[in-house]
Parts: sequence; structure tokens; C-alpha cells
Amino acid sequence: MKLRQNQVWHLGGEFVRIVALDRLEVQYKTMKNLATGEGKHVKATKKEFCRLIKGAKLLTPEEEGGFRSQ
Repeated sequence: MKLRQNQVWHLGGEFVRIVALDRLEVQYKTMKNLATGEGKHVKATKKEFCRLIKGAKLLTPEEEGGFRSQ
């Protein structure tokens, strides 16, 4: 799986969006609701981030839009 900026992952009851992607670091935002966009910014190494999203579902733009309209 290739990580890209602005990817949204659904993990349990929250969403994780990649904000910035560097060679060794990932900056991401965790949100309970995609429509509001309110959440917390977090920095992690790529290894830590990959462990975090293990088992999470990568949302397609169509699925992402469905969660935004709720």
C-alpha cells in the first residue's frame, strides 16, 4: 500500500487523514466526524503510522463523501 497525502482511513469509530508526508515522518489528523473536520493533529514515524492503520479501511472519494453528508 502506498501512502499519499489526503488519504482518509476509517479506524474503529474515527477517521485518520494524512496531512503531510515526509520520508520518515507522517503528520495526520484524527477526527470523529468528517463533516465538521474538527480533530487533533499528530506527528508519527512512518513505522508507527503503519502500525496504527493496520486493520483500518482506506476510504475511496465516494465513500468519503458519504461520511461527509451524514
